[in-house]
Amino acid sequence: MDADVAAIAKLFADHTRATVLATLMSGRAHTAGELANEAGVAPSTMSAHLNQLLAVGAIETVAQGRHRYVRLADPRLADVFEALALAAPAKPVRSLRTFTHGEHLRRARSCYDHLAGRVAVEMADGLFASGAFCDDGDGLNLTDSGGDRLRAVGVDVDAARARAATTRRRFATRCLDWSERTDHLAGALGAAILTTARDHGWVASGPVHRSLAVTPAGEAVFDHLSDVRAGTAAGDAARTVPQVGRPSWAAQDGQAP
Repeated sequence: MDADVAAIAKLFADHTRATVLATLMSGRAHTAGELANEAGVAPSTMSAHLNQLLAVGAIETVAQGRHRYVRLADPRLADVFEALALAAPAKPVRSLRTFTHGEHLRRARSCYDHLAGRVAVEMADGLFASGAFCDDGDGLNLTDSGGDRLRAVGVDVDAARARAATTRRRFATRCLDWSERTDHLAGALGAAILTTARDHGWVASGPVHRSLAVTPAGEAVFDHLSDVRAGTAAGDAARTVPQVGRPSWAAQDGQAP
């Protein structure tokens, strides 16, 4: 194998560096001081760890006025982190607070720049099962119906495709979810969905770091995207009668979506 796997693997072998990478998984940039507080170490200790991460290209610095921030340099590291979490032993639950913390993350969270957790997995399951994607041999690609379905809720599919063409990222790919043990959607398209969700108010920052709170509007959209029938002619026909204050594709059975 030509790749120097050990150079990346050792990044996760230290608790402080693992905490840094987990914190940056939110997609936000942080100062060294913020990361030191999060990891519970001295600023000088954090500086040494950040230099190691910079040396292998895992993080990058961003200057904003007098402040310097760090962020993940490559979103694929988030996928590596999630994959490692699958093999890692679960932290013991010793309090209701710890249990609640985990539940918030399992329901919905950011995996760097895309959506993860139960909400993301259910959405991905619905899209995959309804034929929204095909495998083109180099990752996933949208079918015509899949593209129309995402555009209908406001996702800029074309911008995601352009981003994939100008970066090292795939347009769409599966990412194994550490809490659900099955796939959610990643890649440039996964990032576009989360961006749309934030811009349209489908999700808001949750009470736990990286967790996301799904709003009522978001529940309606994610329920729609999770519904296998929504990708079929029969499902579309069942959603042609609009209701005031609700999307035209929302469930028309008189029940809340």
